[in-house]
Amino acid sequence: QVQLVESGGSLVQPGGSLRLSCVAEGSIFSIGPMAWYRQSPGKQRELVAKMPVSLMPEYADFVKGRFAISRDDAKKSVFLQMNSVTSEDTASYYCNMIVMGGGVIGDYWGQGTQVTVSS
Repeated sequence: QVQLVESGGSLVQPGGSLRLSCVAEGSIFSIGPMAWYRQSPGKQRELVAKMPVSLMPEYADFVKGRFAISRDDAKKSVFLQMNSVTSEDTASYYCNMIVMGGGVIGDYWGQGTQVTVSS
């Protein structure tokens, strides 16, 4: 069984920075694309950034130039560096990975980490 464990969410002031982390645990052979999504109350979950295995990262327009996604395959981890945050970035952030392990390819999600932007 594979689990994704997120950390790093907190209260941050407008204009501040935050770094989210997500690590995959369990029986893992390899990891494909990794991504971060977010969801605010009353809104649908939306893609923030995705990191393919060997291609350039892709970003939603609303975070371009402010957020950066990175991955460390040796540590089975994905990160989201958030800079110049605004109140619009307040949401629960979820990591997502396509993981091959135990002969199965699965689409896994973290439990969510809350980011609140407020003064």
